[in-house]
Amino acid sequence: MLGLARWIMRGTPQAVGVAALTALVPWLFWFSAAVAGLVTLRRGLTSAAPVLIAAAIPAGWWWMEGDSVPLASILLVALMATVLRARMRWTDTLLAGTAVCMVLVHLGIFVPAGGAGPLLDELRRSSTEVSSMLDRLSAQGVDTQQMAALVIGGVTGLVVLMVSIGCLALARSWQAGLYNPGGFRTEFHALKLSRGQLALLLGATALGMLLAVPAASLLAWVPLLVAGVALVHGLIGVKGMSGFWLVGFYALLLTTWPTILIVLLLALVDTFADFRGRLTRSD
Repeated sequence: MLGLARWIMRGTPQAVGVAALTALVPWLFWFSAAVAGLVTLRRGLTSAAPVLIAAAIPAGWWWMEGDSVPLASILLVALMATVLRARMRWTDTLLAGTAVCMVLVHLGIFVPAGGAGPLLDELRRSSTEVSSMLDRLSAQGVDTQQMAALVIGGVTGLVVLMVSIGCLALARSWQAGLYNPGGFRTEFHALKLSRGQLALLLGATALGMLLAVPAASLLAWVPLLVAGVALVHGLIGVKGMSGFWLVGFYALLLTTWPTILIVLLLALVDTFADFRGRLTRSD
């Protein structure tokens, strides 16, 4: 895809056309977001405005059709690309993206326009077990519609944040491949949360639990998870291990919950222990 990225960066018309077309095609919005991210990283938000608008118009149409993910992802990628361009630090970028996504979830952006009621009605009709479970929750005084809205908003927000981070990473890798070979690998391998940033995430988690905002507690762990993934990449890079180790790592990460917990724990400990620094010094 680097050849396509090179062609896109030859001029604004190419970038505008690709961003608009891929935002219009179902399930290709991530490519549009990556294109917007690439142009923003390279030229800045002002120069990238035509590309961003071209991507946002068809994504806005999808929003009107009930799918908020494309537009939210494109705008979030543009925001994070702006932060990364200005701050040159992935950790600051991740924290900014997470904070914005928390606000979007809290505002109910990802809840369907008609609320969670129609979805619950459909679930009741499709499964008697789900219907009985919802009846039991209602009998216990649980507002099932509010609970469903929290789940839908939180899960959708998590998807948007993860997709946006992936799109930004793709855009950054394109930028490095075109203008700074090896740069993305170096900065990603060095990604590590500071103690202050970790404290912010723990504080956001605690605040979400106290205020009964589970989405905040869920999203707060995403930067730590990304830091854990970067740690694994960095350790494999320091030791000069085969890329097959990464294939196995991602297979476990995507299929087993314990692996996610281990990665989170490693990232948390790495904030204090600096595993990569220790390995580099020992070598």
